[in-house]
Amino acid sequence: MSRAPRPGPDQAVADAETGAGEHRVVCHLDTLLAARGLTLTELAQRAGVTVVNLSVLKNDRARAIRFSTLTAICDALDCQPGDLLSVTRSAP
Repeated sequence: MSRAPRPGPDQAVADAETGAGEHRVVCHLDTLLAARGLTLTELAQRAGVTVVNLSVLKNDRARAIRFSTLTAICDALDCQPGDLLSVTRSAP
C-alpha cells in the first residue's frame, strides 16, 4: 500500500489560509458523559486516558485518535465508535 505524498510548506500555508485540510469529525463525548452521569475525570480513570486528552477530544480539537484510545473510551462508555464520533456534511 502506498502513501500519498506529504504536502510541502507552500501547501500547508495554503491549507491554513483557506481552511482546507480541516476535518469534519465531531465528537459527542459531552452528550455521552451527560447521558451516563459521568465526569471527564471519572471517564479518564475508567478508560486509562488523561483528562487533558479527553478534553481535547471533547472540544473537537483532536487531529487524530489511536484505535487503542478509541477502544478504551468506547469500553468505558459501553458505546460504539459511531456513537462517539460523526462526520458532518461538507458545505455546498
